Amino acid sequence: MSSSRSVRSRKGLVIGVLVAVAALLAGWLSQYAVGGGDGGSGSGDATVHGRADDTASGDPALLKLARRDAGDPFARGKKDAPVVMIEYADFGCSFCGKFARDTEPKLVEEYVDKGVLRIEWRNFPIFGKGSERAARAGWAAGQQGRFWPFYQAVYADKGNAKNSFGDDHLRDLAQQAGVADLDRFDRDRAGAAAKKLVDKDRGEAYGLGANATPAFLVNGEPISGAQPDEVFTDAIERAAKAAKSGKAGKAGEADKGANR
Repeated sequence: MSSSRSVRSRKGLVIGVLVAVAALLAGWLSQYAVGGGDGGSGSGDATVHGRADDTASGDPALLKLARRDAGDPFARGKKDAPVVMIEYADFGCSFCGKFARDTEPKLVEEYVDKGVLRIEWRNFPIFGKGSERAARAGWAAGQQGRFWPFYQAVYADKGNAKNSFGDDHLRDLAQQAGVADLDRFDRDRAGAAAKKLVDKDRGEAYGLGANATPAFLVNGEPISGAQPDEVFTDAIERAAKAAKSGKAGKAGEADKGANR
């Protein structure tokens, strides 16, 4: 009887976890269904705008997707920055390029350089083989510490949104990005590790219910599309405020515990 109860208990736990995950994904999908599709590309050009209140709006489970790896070549900003923005994007996406050219430099100057924000890239190639090739090439550039220059080289040219990203073009972009060993670059982008990483990133995005690019998580708060600057700055400010309040609350609890 004890064994039977144990089995039932484990089954109940598994069912509870599955229900929680389903609810999380349903929340993400319902947010993606809001709006008319400003600034996004893909099979469902929907829009998620930032919240108007001053509370933390991110889901704790989504917060955990931030890797915070100090040696991550696909991240910029301090490992322990209070706010992490995960960017799911496609090198063949025109709206991703718009964000990279028009909005991200301002966020880097205002928040990344000041230690408030960390940006983590995730490959989300949804526009076919060219996008897939570019994603793997970005991974290969990252193996030589040149991912972000590669990112900038791709998005600097608006024409790349319609590019098939053939071998010669990818090597040219790698040269522009300062990739030193082009032979290694070719080997790396054709290797199994590049495919595995790209598949993992894309699977993460699809698993969240995302079906358009670019898509973002700002401390767990979803934002879809290359939205106006203030959508991102408002989300970052809210997240930073919430993180600061959370730390202050924990510090206060620790002080109370020490004085008991």
